Amino acid sequence: MAAITGLAGEQAPTSAQRRGRGGLQAGRRRRLNLFRYLAFTIFGLFFLLPLFAMVRFSLEGSKLGTWSLAAWRGITSYPGLLSAIEITLELAVITCVVVLVLLVPTMIWIRLRVQWISRVFQFLCLLPLTIPAIALVVGLAPIYNKIEHYNVSALMLFWVYVILALPYAYQALSAGLNAIDVITLSEAARSLGANWLTVMVRVIAPNMWQAILNAMLLSSALVLGEFTLAEILNYVNLQVALFNISRATTNAGVLFSTSSGALFLTFALLLILSTVGRRRRRSRG
Repeated sequence: MAAITGLAGEQAPTSAQRRGRGGLQAGRRRRLNLFRYLAFTIFGLFFLLPLFAMVRFSLEGSKLGTWSLAAWRGITSYPGLLSAIEITLELAVITCVVVLVLLVPTMIWIRLRVQWISRVFQFLCLLPLTIPAIALVVGLAPIYNKIEHYNVSALMLFWVYVILALPYAYQALSAGLNAIDVITLSEAARSLGANWLTVMVRVIAPNMWQAILNAMLLSSALVLGEFTLAEILNYVNLQVALFNISRATTNAGVLFSTSSGALFLTFALLLILSTVGRRRRRSRG
């Protein structure tokens, strides 16, 4: 008995050893936090300093050392720029709606009824990532050449943007579906007499609201920043209009003010969507 007691005493860590281990873990935690703060600071400066320089240049006046809002007022007066902004915002809304209408019901239905086709559907949604933009233009140019004969506006670009946004929206929605028990929710709703449309719209979709917001943000950000397809297909969106302004050296202030406004709009969308998502989680909690 004494031997067993002595062996247990030898194996049990002393209070000094426990304090030493705790101090070692605390030191590692402090070094990890220091590395995180340092990394975030470096990356923050890397992204914020060019933005600050761009905004500062857009606020410079005609004389050295003066400030002016003339470049920001020029957004509304520059020929074609305001219409390009309106078209781009409309394209963002249309693209988000079409992507969600195509993906959300299809992914829910595949998860509930035909899981064997999920790999094929994932491959088709991720395929645009492997196709260069120039290859898409070569394939779609004949179609858009025929569309141009009907004098259709640049809003027809949403078909191409839907294809480009599929991989990003799919990943966001897939993460939302994986976070919930879709089968259990659907079986519970069906046992209470709900049809499949009610299950999708009123049961499953509200539980993946954050994923839907993320898909909307990614799709709208893609539309706001797309240039190649619109330029090659001879349509004018925001990025094409900014490129045309950049070729006129006298309008550099309008170029930087419009670019800053587009970035601020993207940040505002991100902030709004994240705030809405947090409020919904708190209300559900």
